[in-house]
Amino acid sequence: MSAATYRKAVAVVGILVVVAAVGSLVLMTYLTRNVPEVHADIQQHFKYGSIGSDTDNGVPYWIWRVLPRLFPEYLPDRPGEGYARIGFIYEAPGNDRPIGTSVREHPIPLVGLNCAVCHTGVLQDAPDGPAKIVLGMPAIQFDLEMYFRFLFACAADPRFNADTLIPAIKQENPSFGLLDELMYRFIVIPRARDGLNRRAAEIAQLANQPPFGPGRVDTFGAYKIHFGLPIGDADLVGIADLPSLWNQRPRQGLWLHWDGNNDRVQERNISAALGAGATEDSLDEPSLNRIADWTMDFQPPLRFPEDRIDRARVEAGKAIYQARCAACHDIGAERIGQVTPLAQIGTDAERLNSFTPELAEKMNTFGTGRPWRFSHFRKSDGYANMPLDGLWLRAPYLHNGSVPTLRDLLEPPERRPTLFYRGYTVYDYANVGFVTSGPEAERAGFRYDTTVRGNGNRGHVYGTDLTPEEKAVLLEYLKTL
Repeated sequence: MSAATYRKAVAVVGILVVVAAVGSLVLMTYLTRNVPEVHADIQQHFKYGSIGSDTDNGVPYWIWRVLPRLFPEYLPDRPGEGYARIGFIYEAPGNDRPIGTSVREHPIPLVGLNCAVCHTGVLQDAPDGPAKIVLGMPAIQFDLEMYFRFLFACAADPRFNADTLIPAIKQENPSFGLLDELMYRFIVIPRARDGLNRRAAEIAQLANQPPFGPGRVDTFGAYKIHFGLPIGDADLVGIADLPSLWNQRPRQGLWLHWDGNNDRVQERNISAALGAGATEDSLDEPSLNRIADWTMDFQPPLRFPEDRIDRARVEAGKAIYQARCAACHDIGAERIGQVTPLAQIGTDAERLNSFTPELAEKMNTFGTGRPWRFSHFRKSDGYANMPLDGLWLRAPYLHNGSVPTLRDLLEPPERRPTLFYRGYTVYDYANVGFVTSGPEAERAGFRYDTTVRGNGNRGHVYGTDLTPEEKAVLLEYLKTL
């Protein structure tokens, strides 16, 4: 080999080495990328930002996008299209994702849930009226259980395969190329299917619970499975209403969750993020902290319409409230954030029974070796007295959402509705709650039966002995909270 030929060969080899090195670097960068969704505006970040649930438990975004079109039979028979039938909120027609979802590049786009999915609600003044989106409000229209049932049903269907999914993805995403197709066919789709099937099998033991319905969740059932705790019949049913997520600063130090099992807002926030699909390793602490800081002083963003308040009656109602309600429900009052024993409050016991001493002990092992390790979970003997800020937006009432309106709550339990429909978003301003009866409520809502286990509407008889006029003026005052 001549010297010139040798030099050319060396040059070619050098170029190939550089190309291989660059290619390896590009491939490594792709495979190790972890880019969360972040928004500068805090309200946009609350609605769409990542909290870490879109990592280990994220669903490949393009698969997620096409599932409602491919498997509509697994969606509930409710108004709307696609994921809107489960109660997801789309800010405008044509939006590719609803509020409460985030996308993380890890390395492919993965979609997960965030805080807003359970803490953003909708209300309408009339059936044909515009939907008002209310941040921080309980998501009375969103059916979390139905969402996961839908994903699990899709993954269990034999059509959940590359031959079905990839053509549908290409219709949604024309830039989906050959390399994407190969990766999805041999890696992404099998892993997504196996992951969803595995998760469905893990929580199968909760299948004997009554259906949640929209606006409700069993917060701690999945934690029992995570820790391998036995779930007996006595502690099976832990379904409760979603809470509001505003004005959190005064709640620091109050007993939180419906049964008052923790008095640290930070621990409550992190446990909610873990419940949404984040793990100890994937938890996006900076993102979650941004949202937590914002909720400290974020106030209910919508006030009860002034023209629907009888101001002439408000002062009389305030006097009754101060005498009969304030000691338990006013910030700074004697019993605010304290637990009223079950024997005294008399409300449905199932949510309280579901959180066991053994689970409290296990919860306090979460975060071991991390600055945020849990340490304040405990077992209580009743339900916590909650602040009433933005009360009108928090219907239905009681911890399990078993009483449709405030007017109903002021009636003795035997006169409260036994059957009603929840999840319909038209508001009943006269009775202070959502419309829960009639053809439209039946079509859009979930049939709530108070005789079903965990759905009891008894207890909290405070104010039920007031005269009709006293109840009327108290109701006017409660509209102003």
